[in-house]
Amino acid sequence: MVFPISLFFDYPIWIKLILGLVGFIFVVYYLLKVEKNTLKISSQIDWKEFWKVTLVKFLIIALLTTLYVWFTNRSDLFVVLRNKPVLWLIILFVYSLLSVYPQEILYRTFFFQRYRSLFKNEKLFILLNALVFSMGHLFFKNGLVLVLTFFGGLLFAMTYAKTKSTVLVSIEHAIYGSWLFTVGMGSMLGFPD
Repeated sequence: MVFPISLFFDYPIWIKLILGLVGFIFVVYYLLKVEKNTLKISSQIDWKEFWKVTLVKFLIIALLTTLYVWFTNRSDLFVVLRNKPVLWLIILFVYSLLSVYPQEILYRTFFFQRYRSLFKNEKLFILLNALVFSMGHLFFKNGLVLVLTFFGGLLFAMTYAKTKSTVLVSIEHAIYGSWLFTVGMGSMLGFPD
């Protein structure tokens, strides 16, 4: 929790990057060597149920965020998709691979395996996970980002608690995050436009 909070403060970006990389390497080492995780996709995943639930959540998120952009800054609605479709595709790919998956390894897989046993109340644990995930976005220094990542963190934590699948929660995270960029909220979330 100290590192994400520290990102809020001004110090050289290269130090932040080195600290983040060292932390991520530790997490991967811990998951692979200590917890003995594998990188295999479970054969017990209920893909049909996952897609059904994710689609419903996505439609609600799409409606609410489209209305938000429409009423707050209409000119940003689908701005990158309309003006730079190739950049849009590149960002979606890079974001999903280099941002979403590492975040889910850290905030769901590692967090759940390392700290779940400390909490008797699952709802409290999920709430704490969402709060920590939101704090990981403090460096944006944007209240709306913290609110969105808190609610996103709740959704992702509930998915992970139910499925125990880093792959499924990463897919869900990539869909919702990519949508926020697509709908026109990318600039506030650190996406290039």
